Amino acid sequence: MATSTESTSAASTQGGGEVIAAGTLCWRIEKGQLQVLIIHRPRYRDWSWPKGKLDPGETTPECAIRETFEEVGLSVKLGIPLATITYPVSSRDKVVLYWAARTDRLRPVPDGKEVDRVQWVSPEEARDMLSNPSDVEPLDALVAAHAAKDLQTWPLIVVRHAKAKPRSSWSRAEGDRPLAATGRRQAIAVSRLLQAWNPERVVSSPWERCVQTISPYVNQRSAKLKLVDALTEHDAARRPGRAKAAVERVFDKRRPVALCTHRPVLPLVFAVLGDHMPAGLRQLLPVDDPYLAPGEAVICQVSSANPGRIVSVEQFRAYDD
Repeated sequence: MATSTESTSAASTQGGGEVIAAGTLCWRIEKGQLQVLIIHRPRYRDWSWPKGKLDPGETTPECAIRETFEEVGLSVKLGIPLATITYPVSSRDKVVLYWAARTDRLRPVPDGKEVDRVQWVSPEEARDMLSNPSDVEPLDALVAAHAAKDLQTWPLIVVRHAKAKPRSSWSRAEGDRPLAATGRRQAIAVSRLLQAWNPERVVSSPWERCVQTISPYVNQRSAKLKLVDALTEHDAARRPGRAKAAVERVFDKRRPVALCTHRPVLPLVFAVLGDHMPAGLRQLLPVDDPYLAPGEAVICQVSSANPGRIVSVEQFRAYDD
């Protein structure tokens, strides 16, 4: 499964006049069978998936999480990206990005206004019930991923630290160089973006600008933070093998994790990730300097059934200044 999604903030995404929306296909395994959550919207008298339009400044992953909670009362974490569908609304096109979201042991509660009924159904039943024919596309992607054992995954997220104060204006130790004012705002946006996947661990370079980038998320979500010297610019340049080994180790625990490091270290990080994915997917990783913008992230979903195998790649910039 080779998937790539790239998005920025709502303002830039909607610059072409399209209506941008995002949603989820919530799924579970019940008595050994795949089921999906389908919703009924009284305003349109249709059956569909939880979804909605972006709020100002919001990324599509944040939108998908928020809309799912608002419409059916489920606090979910995003899994693999599914199909993006486009269809006309009024005089414009509507583009909807979908993600899989596992929801075991969670009870959906429709809001009663936008959604008045919800049902757990088989994929075959959902296909017959869906009112918009294009809504079948993300369902087909989800079913195909389930058949390939690529549906149950955990996220590995790589973050480039946010914008730091210029080197030219900093006379003290390089490791102490902090974020600029723009970088501090980016760090807050990074925290909001990471909550779409809610990694329970964060592995970071101990240099100040990396720690400041991920601190808003760590503090808000009480994530476990591990500082690794091998991920600093200095250590990675001298001993690249150690940096690669540090990245390799994040696969060992098979649990959601975010990794924050510096631009010069990113090629080493992506080289390791590339070894865990098929050639077609490897081509979707950034290859040109600067690889990621400050505060930008690459999200890889790693298969739970096939340990160490990356099955999707996405790229998001949480904040534009």
